[in-house]
Amino acid sequence: MLRQNALTLALVAAIAVLVWLFLRPAPTPTSLPPPAPAAESKIELPSAATDQNQKSKIPPPAPERSTLADALNSPAATIDDDLRLVALVLETFRSNFPRSGNPVGLNSEITATLTGQNQLRLALIPPDHPAINREGELTDRWGTPFFFHAESATRMTITSAGPDKKLHTPDDESFAP
Repeated sequence: MLRQNALTLALVAAIAVLVWLFLRPAPTPTSLPPPAPAAESKIELPSAATDQNQKSKIPPPAPERSTLADALNSPAATIDDDLRLVALVLETFRSNFPRSGNPVGLNSEITATLTGQNQLRLALIPPDHPAINREGELTDRWGTPFFFHAESATRMTITSAGPDKKLHTPDDESFAP
């Protein structure tokens, strides 16, 4: 009887730990550089004396803007630098979403996730970055969408089609961290 009670107690404790792991709040972003000061005006929050109804009219904050991808496709860099930078952006995403792993989907879906369409509204790449084309795809320095190949939940190969803008040709450049 005592052994059965101990087993029951251990099972309840294990279930409680599992529930806590899955229901605890998402981690906050910690590995981003401090955001650059915004040029636009900031929304002033109402004072404590202001009516509570006015507080509910405040729009949600814009996604945090990271300067991490500012050098992407810079004339002073190379395609190797660009591929490493995109890999760093993906690594930063994974560190802020440890349960999610890599963003998934086509280039446009991955780009949407990296530009702030995620749970934390964390924009690791600004949505108006010049490397994003009209279709919402992240492009290389020649304007061709990067090809993302998820090898696992934490490993992503990034490929540029190179100057000829055609995948699977000798001038392609890839980076697999």
